[in-house]
Amino acid sequence: MKLFSFWRSLATYRVRIALNLKGLTPDEVIEVNLVQGHQRDPKYRAVNPMMSLPALVDGDGPALFESLAIVEYLDEAYPNPPLLPKDLKARARVRGLAQIVAADSHPLIVPRVREYLAGQFKIDEAGVHTWCQHWHQAALSGLEQHLAGEADTGTYCHGEQVTLADICLASQIAGANFYKVDLAPYPTVRRIGETLARIDAFARAHPLKQPGAPTGA
Repeated sequence: MKLFSFWRSLATYRVRIALNLKGLTPDEVIEVNLVQGHQRDPKYRAVNPMMSLPALVDGDGPALFESLAIVEYLDEAYPNPPLLPKDLKARARVRGLAQIVAADSHPLIVPRVREYLAGQFKIDEAGVHTWCQHWHQAALSGLEQHLAGEADTGTYCHGEQVTLADICLASQIAGANFYKVDLAPYPTVRRIGETLARIDAFARAHPLKQPGAPTGA
């Protein structure tokens, strides 16, 4: 198994959590430095034409791509512990919570978007930072309303079992912390996040615990 990764990549953080929960350790972790633009190198573009992280190679065949697709692959290929409930509506709820993060918020703050805002529209660093804070807050607000107002919320996003939704919530919180977003207005999100942070699979996968991450952060 081979994982293409970068310490700050929130999408790769999601896959690392899933790997840890499944007790899987990649044989090789290949750094693709997003800050230095290595995702645009022809060698990596051959792995993932979208020039985004993560990518995962498991056995034969081309690399798998997109974090949610990779996590669901891992859940089907290595079914214990399961990351989705059995009930159909519960599965849809978990996927919906996950997509608030992975589809509605995170794509708007990734490096290629930040670079486009700065290069095409001449938005300064402070303006790009405000943009990123806005989309983090939008996702956190949506998550909070669902989690605080729905009976299916338990210790975790859905009941008493860690699911795909928790993996995505953890990545949302990590990103919010990078952009200094106050979590006080989102007490349910913060409570679940604090619980997840005490789980080894989440703690070991955290961006700041990865090779290349700044020390003392």
